[in-house]
Amino acid sequence: MSQRYAERFGIVRSSDWHVLKLQEEVGELAQAHLRRQGQARTDGMDRSELDARFAAEIADVLCHTLLIAGHHSIDVQEAIERKWLTHGPQ
Repeated sequence: MSQRYAERFGIVRSSDWHVLKLQEEVGELAQAHLRRQGQARTDGMDRSELDARFAAEIADVLCHTLLIAGHHSIDVQEAIERKWLTHGPQ
């Protein structure tokens, strides 16, 4: 999906682009969260639409994180195991 988007709009998916795109998506996730909590305009969306938007934004953040990892040839599973699963409580 990201590659098609980049091709369509003539975007070079550089290291900077990946990180800035993730930041954009995190902002959209924050907005969706605030809408679900009644702390921002809902733009006429009902609860199910707000929930769906929130879920979609979580998917975007996750996918853009994976795109960054791929761009830098990072083994995400290995990194998670090293960072999250091998350390005891801190």
